[in-house]
Amino acid sequence: MNKKKPRVWFITGASSGLGYEFTRKALELGDKVVGVARNTEKLNEFTHQYGESFLSLKLDVTDRDSVFKVVEEAITHFGRLDIVINNAGNMIMGMIEEFSEEEIRRQVDTNFYGAVWVTQAVMPQLRSQASGHIIQISSIGGLITGPMTGIYSASKFALEGFSESLAQEAVHFGVKVSIVEPGGYWTNLYLKMGQTIPKGEYNSLREELAKQNFESNDSDPKLAAEALIELVNSKNPPLRLILGSAVFDAAIESTKKRIATWEEWESVSRSAENNIPAPEGYGES
Repeated sequence: MNKKKPRVWFITGASSGLGYEFTRKALELGDKVVGVARNTEKLNEFTHQYGESFLSLKLDVTDRDSVFKVVEEAITHFGRLDIVINNAGNMIMGMIEEFSEEEIRRQVDTNFYGAVWVTQAVMPQLRSQASGHIIQISSIGGLITGPMTGIYSASKFALEGFSESLAQEAVHFGVKVSIVEPGGYWTNLYLKMGQTIPKGEYNSLREELAKQNFESNDSDPKLAAEALIELVNSKNPPLRLILGSAVFDAAIESTKKRIATWEEWESVSRSAENNIPAPEGYGES
């Protein structure tokens, strides 16, 4: 029996959280991994344990030039890429009015632009192979938002919109795209999570939110890694994959409410359309 050829993974944010578990799981399966992160110290354990099957590279995904250089180095080292996981991200909690420009840009630069730069850098290789699977790690926050998560969700909504379009372009070249929407996992995201400087005007809302006593549904990140393996092993992977029962139910409920609202306002929506001939001169250069 022929031994299955190892796949080559490229994982951003590989030194912590879900990215760390994705890296560990891929290596355990006998695949090869390029793990990139701003701080690669924790990745040394993979180098010691897996030797030539693992390549650790420093990378700030918000630096577009560095992204292209690191991707080129990864391809030169292993000769190809099979699975690309855009996992690097950050989160800052706060009311919309409280955010500074720097705090907004920090989230969008990492969560959205970082994924765009990596995608642009890997696509030429995947196109030339006529194969590959790009996996964008979004969030349930890419489907549903709420108080204090608006900017984080904005970055994830942008990621999802760009990725949905990418999927329709990439499939022409035999490249697959999946958007993964995890719920809560016990990672160091909470330890690294930032907070805006509170405005006193929002104290009453914060008190109201505190009384709601949200129940934690966070899980072991190893479960997310196992689900990811099922995704990459699928011959027909979905465009979107939700991870977690609680967030699955929340996504279904949110979608039902949207549909109900659209149907309630259907007559107004349809009344706003009545095709007419193009105005004279329209479209002329």
